Amino acid sequence: MYWHSLTLDVDATQVELVSEKCFELGALSIDIRDAAADTADEKPLFGEPNIAHDEIWDHTFVSALFDHDADIATILQALKQTLNLSSQPKYALSQVHEQDWVKLTQSQFDPIKISQRLWIVPTWHTPVDQNAINLILDPGRAFGTGSHQTTQLCLSWLDEQLQPGDAVLDYGCGSGILAIAALKLGASRVIGIDIDANAIQASQENAKINHCDSQSIFFSTSLNLPVANFLKNDTSIRSLQIF
Repeated sequence: MYWHSLTLDVDATQVELVSEKCFELGALSIDIRDAAADTADEKPLFGEPNIAHDEIWDHTFVSALFDHDADIATILQALKQTLNLSSQPKYALSQVHEQDWVKLTQSQFDPIKISQRLWIVPTWHTPVDQNAINLILDPGRAFGTGSHQTTQLCLSWLDEQLQPGDAVLDYGCGSGILAIAALKLGASRVIGIDIDANAIQASQENAKINHCDSQSIFFSTSLNLPVANFLKNDTSIRSLQIF
């Protein structure tokens, strides 16, 4: 079983038109990416959840996925007419074969050693060191798998600096990895904040996987009253903030 991946070389003004036409012609999915990616001309674009973002790259690749029996010649002719071109648009054609996508994704994530006592372990792996503090994590919808250097640096800092009884605020918690690590390293109370509701759900799920005490860790989309009550003033604790 395979699919056709048809990649078209278009400019920013044609992206929406080409995408809509491909869907009309039977495309199963559309992928839009910077044609200059991984070069000196790459242009980073950033967006936030629930905020409209219509900026696009000046030079763009639009990739459309079609069934294996799709008539690519007819599709190209239709796109040529849609774009009012004298010749066929620039394109590349490849095949995407059926794979065990879950197994392929999981193969990209192995246990990561942060320190002598701290490891990140994907849910499908057995901890390398059963006596270590193992952060069991299921990479998913939110940022923070532990593979990124910034996350590892923050984990290393927590491992070195956090003292038993500290209260921790993880602002922009993503998957909840830093908040969960703080709790398992000895924090008394931890809050994770993120504007993305998916991140909060992922954090809550990861906290359950790690058997975190629900009375000691809290995730929210805002610094509201419940959060203020959760981290109320207490002269017996030290507060740490992670941004």
